[in-house]
Amino acid sequence: MEVIKTAYIFPGQGAQYAGMGRNLYDNFEKARNIFKKADEVLGFALSGVCFNGPADKLMQSAVCQPAILTLSISALEVVKQELSDSVFKLFACAGLSLGEYSALVACGSLSFEDALMLVHKRGQFMDEASSKNPGTMACILGLDFDKTQQVCRESRTEIANLNSPGQIVISGTFSAIEKAEQLAHSAGAKRVIKLDVSGPFHSSLMSSAAEKLKIEIGKVKISKPKTLFIPNVTAEITNDTDKIRDLLIKQVANTTLWHKTIVNLQKNDIKTYFEIGPGKVLRGLLGKIDKELKVNNLEVSADFEQLKAQMGA
Repeated sequence: MEVIKTAYIFPGQGAQYAGMGRNLYDNFEKARNIFKKADEVLGFALSGVCFNGPADKLMQSAVCQPAILTLSISALEVVKQELSDSVFKLFACAGLSLGEYSALVACGSLSFEDALMLVHKRGQFMDEASSKNPGTMACILGLDFDKTQQVCRESRTEIANLNSPGQIVISGTFSAIEKAEQLAHSAGAKRVIKLDVSGPFHSSLMSSAAEKLKIEIGKVKISKPKTLFIPNVTAEITNDTDKIRDLLIKQVANTTLWHKTIVNLQKNDIKTYFEIGPGKVLRGLLGKIDKELKVNNLEVSADFEQLKAQMGA
């Protein structure tokens, strides 16, 4: 039987929605156990916010970050159960921004409990930094890196995410983003889309959050990954736990290199991906990077049934 090298990839903040996780909770005991554990560890009913909202509470970084992590790990537990004897073999893990914590749980570097507390604190620190330095983010479509850099220099914004060819996200104060939008259109951008986020993430305006996170990350155990692992800041494979710890801290206030991450996974002959968690954002990005990549979304019970049907199970 041919083994299919597979990477597990995990979404970041922005993928949340009211009602997420309910299907897995209702259909799989392993998923229920993860949600119950999250409620216990956090000391509040995270599951209730996931299932019922309200949407404005789920938008808060301190809530949505542990919510997305919890759904992602719930789905991961179902993956382990449902596909344990399949042809798909896990070779690598990666996640976009917040998703990096889910990836570290998946590759055995972080416990779920430690990851949950870290992202809860991370969200709090990012919300605090956003209150101190208000701002937002925007996605620029159809402008190359050099022209986007020039837009950032002139508008005093920063590149937050290099997601895929022709899609770059910038971050900054509200006025700086307004100016960047005008400059980007003048430079030939196809579209500029303001993102529905609560702060100027992955920019120097988050430096205070990074400093606070450093203290919390110093308290947890990080083990060597059991699979290939690629962090956002460098997009280079590493199993150095000190480096992983340092890059988790830096990631809050620095650019994420998702495009380069996928390119480097391709160099390791990985062409099949499972996007585990809410939404299909990463599937869309991978389609722009290389249309030949195969991406399976695993979030609800029907996704697992469909995959098993494809396998002839």
